[in-house]
Amino acid sequence: MMQIYADTSVFGGYFDLEFEKWSRRLIDEFTAGSKIVAVSDLTLKELENAPLEVRELVKKIPEKYKRYLTLDDEAIKLAQHYIKNGAVNKSYLIDAQHIAVATVNRIDVLVSWNFKHIVNLSKIRLYNSVNLKYGYPLLEIRSPLEVSNEK
Repeated sequence: MMQIYADTSVFGGYFDLEFEKWSRRLIDEFTAGSKIVAVSDLTLKELENAPLEVRELVKKIPEKYKRYLTLDDEAIKLAQHYIKNGAVNKSYLIDAQHIAVATVNRIDVLVSWNFKHIVNLSKIRLYNSVNLKYGYPLLEIRSPLEVSNEK
C-alpha cells in the first residue's frame, strides 16, 4: 500500500478554500485505508499551534493507517546536506527536515502545498541530487492534487 508523508500544509489545506477539495480527498483516502499516511514528529509539533479543527484531523485517521516517523540523527544530517548543497536556505531548515525524514524512511511520496520550497521542480531536482550523492533513493514530491484518486 502506498505510504504518503503529509506535511503540515496538507492538514491546514483541509480548511482552506484554495486547497480543501484535494486535501479532503487525500485525508478521506487515509481515513478509509486506501493509503497509509506517514506523520512525523515535525508535523505533529507544527500542528500544536494550529487551530483545534486542524489538529483533530490527524486523530480522525485510524491508527492502523498511520505510520509515525521521527527526526533522527540520520535525517538531521541529510537535511544539513540539503542546505550545504543549496537545495534550500538554512532559514527553511524545517522544510529540509521534512524532506529528509521522508527520504531516510523510504516513503513513496511526500505531499505538500508548499510550492516555494518543497513542491517545486528545481528544488525537487536539488533534493534528489543530494539524495543520490549520499546513497538515498529519489523521493517523489507532489501536491495532494497529484496523488488523490478522482471520485
